[in-house]
Amino acid sequence: MDKSILLEKFTTIGINHRHADVGVRERFSLSADEQRDLLHDAHKQGIPGVMVISTCNRTEVTGRTSDAELLSILLVKHSRGMMEEFREFGFIKHGEAAVKHAYRVAVGLEAQILGDLQIIKQFKEAYQVSVECGCTDSVMHRLVQSVSRTHKRSRNETSLGMGAATTAYAAVQQAKRELGTFRNAKVLLIGAGKIGKVTCKNLISMGATDVTILNRNTSRAEKLGGRFPVRIGNIDALDIELARADVIIVATGAPEPIILKDHFELADQESNRKLIIDLAVPRNVSPSVDDLPFVKLINMDMLSDAIDESLNERKANIPLVEAIIEEEFNIFCEWLSQLSVVPTIRALNDKFDEIRKTELARFQHKMDEEVLAHMDNLTRRIVNKIVAHSIVHLKENGNAEVTRVIQDMYKIAPEKAY
Repeated sequence: MDKSILLEKFTTIGINHRHADVGVRERFSLSADEQRDLLHDAHKQGIPGVMVISTCNRTEVTGRTSDAELLSILLVKHSRGMMEEFREFGFIKHGEAAVKHAYRVAVGLEAQILGDLQIIKQFKEAYQVSVECGCTDSVMHRLVQSVSRTHKRSRNETSLGMGAATTAYAAVQQAKRELGTFRNAKVLLIGAGKIGKVTCKNLISMGATDVTILNRNTSRAEKLGGRFPVRIGNIDALDIELARADVIIVATGAPEPIILKDHFELADQESNRKLIIDLAVPRNVSPSVDDLPFVKLINMDMLSDAIDESLNERKANIPLVEAIIEEEFNIFCEWLSQLSVVPTIRALNDKFDEIRKTELARFQHKMDEEVLAHMDNLTRRIVNKIVAHSIVHLKENGNAEVTRVIQDMYKIAPEKAY
């Protein structure tokens, strides 16, 4: 069957780092609760399968629908973005482009840091939320399985994932480049979540010896402190900790800035220049902080993996990864093609069985129970063999025209496939 027909009910809309800066992206970012609200809303609208991924670089909605306008309205409704902004900075992908986009995102080809190691986890977590909200189906499940297999192959069969391809690594690498060395540098890490853990690990591995962790959940900070030689600071003494630090890396899930210009009143503006890296979207550091003469503020848009020595080798593997995507995508389409003929096969089987039972009923009064049971078994086997031949033909040649001819020939009206 033509792929355009098979995939016509797939649409992806969203905002990402390729088209929108951090100021726009943060207005379209979705909290965990907002993601769930959007999913429930989509379910009420009759979309059989939908998933939402919201990270520092993208907020995207993929649904089994051809109605991009509906998905766009849902995104705007549940975020702080405006429809005018979406029309200017957002993107819409239909059919094959939408499905292939899912593969490319999951393997890291669309990431700000090529081959990003974190994105597949975020992709799987997004799908799990859809499952929990009852917003997925067998087709979406199969697609996610295919995408996950593609990611695994991209890591096992290519060098796309070599090095430390994460935004956290890029941030620490950027900091080290700015300072030259972490020796004697006082580093303040605010946030002990997933990004914070990876950032802390990278800081230690790159030579940072004076690292302080702040987190509103003290036990989470202490747990991270148990894994690395770091100091646990007091979040209530934020001004003091900021004044002490040379490098400040912020990565929390706060929906608005937690570090403001006023927090630096205790800082020594003459001798203590500060590098601040904000890894959060929505931003955790107010842009006005960059107005301070002793501060250099770096946000997500300013990070790059260009200084990563492994970048060129990762780039060289892009064609290999794209070939894997194409192979797995074709396998998914083949499964989808076979799935599309299942209702016709089922309706054909029901039609033949109806004929068998009707003809058998005409003679059942002439047979005793033993003979009737024998005839019932015999005719059922004949029908199964006839249908088996039809199944093979439909699966091998199940394009729309062949399927329609069979439906017309036997006057059957199967239910919609998916």
